[in-house]
Amino acid sequence: MTSRRKGEDLIRAGRVKVDGRLATLGERVDPDRVVLTIDDVPLPRLPPPLYYLVNKPAGVVSTRSDPGGRPAVVDMVPAGKNVYPVGRLDVPTQGLLILTNDGQLTRLLTHARYGVTKTYEAQVEGQPTQETLRRLEAGVKLEDGLGKAVRVRIQATRGQAAQLEVIMLEGRQRQVRRMLAAVGHQVVERRRVAIGTLRDPSLAPGQWRQLTQTEVNQLYTAAGQ
Repeated sequence: MTSRRKGEDLIRAGRVKVDGRLATLGERVDPDRVVLTIDDVPLPRLPPPLYYLVNKPAGVVSTRSDPGGRPAVVDMVPAGKNVYPVGRLDVPTQGLLILTNDGQLTRLLTHARYGVTKTYEAQVEGQPTQETLRRLEAGVKLEDGLGKAVRVRIQATRGQAAQLEVIMLEGRQRQVRRMLAAVGHQVVERRRVAIGTLRDPSLAPGQWRQLTQTEVNQLYTAAGQ
């Protein structure tokens, strides 16, 4: 699978054919009914793309299986073993996770250089100061390198606790938890509420739905494709 922009470049260069004739920009074809070639080499038949949005509950692993027998997120959707999680959420963390067989989209969403943010809500012990928020945005030292948020803001405070919105580009293991612990605030609960602009507050923990084509296109656009 290639990006739309690269595909258009191949068509302009006269390298793409549909049933033996040169393809034209903007035409739509059914890949199951025609033979597509690049440089006269037939493209392999690909399985249809599948895109699911899941609200992963706490206690579910973000892998395809678990040696310890814990429930796996792929078992929550009908396609099951035909899709893969896009990135991971640690076991105690609830939130939005995309499952797909689209390797290109997976790459775009999981590498920070493509600029697709992930937004988390974190319940923490104590009430962070504005200076603490600035430290998180400037970067704090972790054992595996600098951990840096795009933006952190306080959404609410209650007693000796606070709810934060944390926007990240990176997604290293337990990174948000470790960053907040490094500045003196233990995370009590964390959930992912957005992937880029994709949100769905109506999706309860354990529920899933298919992404619309518009949402898929928006994710590609957010990654600059």
